[in-house]
Amino acid sequence: MTWTTPADLRAQVQKLWDKGLILASLAGGETVFPRRLTLKGPSSSELTDRFDQVRSWIADLRRGSHYRVVMREVRHRVLGANQIPDEIWVDTLDDALALIGKRRDAERFAHVAATTRNRRPAVLPWLARHPLKALELADRWPMLLDIVDWIEAHPRPSVYLRQIDIPGVHTKFIEAHRAVLSELLDLSLSPEAIDADAVGLGQFCRRYGFRDKPTRIRFRSLDPELALLPGTSDQDITLDHATFALLDAKVNRVFITENEINFLAFPNLPRSMVVFGAGYGFDRLAQAAWLHRCAIHYWGDIDTHGFAILDQLRTYFPHTESFLMDRETLMAHSSQWLTEPRPVRRDLPQLTREEQVLYDDLRHNRIRPALRLEQERIGFGWIEMALDRLQTEHGTVD
Repeated sequence: MTWTTPADLRAQVQKLWDKGLILASLAGGETVFPRRLTLKGPSSSELTDRFDQVRSWIADLRRGSHYRVVMREVRHRVLGANQIPDEIWVDTLDDALALIGKRRDAERFAHVAATTRNRRPAVLPWLARHPLKALELADRWPMLLDIVDWIEAHPRPSVYLRQIDIPGVHTKFIEAHRAVLSELLDLSLSPEAIDADAVGLGQFCRRYGFRDKPTRIRFRSLDPELALLPGTSDQDITLDHATFALLDAKVNRVFITENEINFLAFPNLPRSMVVFGAGYGFDRLAQAAWLHRCAIHYWGDIDTHGFAILDQLRTYFPHTESFLMDRETLMAHSSQWLTEPRPVRRDLPQLTREEQVLYDDLRHNRIRPALRLEQERIGFGWIEMALDRLQTEHGTVD
């Protein structure tokens, strides 16, 4: 039977709740009630053929509560005049909440909305857009507003999040709620207190003027004559990005590799350095202005992500050349091929023509589906030959 039942009516109102429309009305959103619900009843032929079932259906509807049944009279050639349901209305918000058993949740949200209206009226539009999220955060909402208050009172404070002095607030709480706090802060703070160029959760501290944990850059000098510290010539050094940017490295060639063993075993080379990779995060490395005068060689996996990282690196250092990311290397190591879990499919405009052809073959599965050659699987002798060839062709970069 397709006729509307009391359970169907509850489901229609529950759907309004699940969309957030009922709670949103408590925070200034569109008024939802009174509301006419969808009603499907018997056809004329069903009135005749299933009259007893129709009477039972009408009785079930009329026994229900928290909605109003509007009847209409129908005249049937066999059955005569009868009253059947024509419209179903939920007249009030209170009726709707009672129908789906959500009065207590609505009271909690109403308290959140009242608190926000008194303390942060600029945030009310967020409640109307995300009422179910706000309900989920109801117990933590006062603390979130406390954080917004503190940051507004201390714009761009240049301290670590750990130094926010609010009872009960700790760094992990803020980090766990960065997404919500970002939206609340953007609604509450003046434009001068926000760095609009810093977007995404990873840029939370920069966006609102907090000190961020410094990025560490790990590197080795490949020239024993250019050791930065006294003692052994093989020095594995890690510096924060700001100190690395001030480095007087006296090198003119820099290799970037994504594999730690390759980084540690990279052969010596005059006036050269190797940097342990940064994945997709090259923005802090780019702050080292002296790198722009160096020849840069990127050595990543021969797969779609390797070329995507190379493409991104070239947005910071357009003169970067790839190292051992060519078709000859790939085909020479076919016994070491693996499968890439989630290949990249997008266009990569920073690749050279030769790189683009190989990348297209990889992303379109022309050689083998999801083909991958990890850099650590390339023979060490092959690496040494490539470096000899590089020195022969280019010599020592001035």
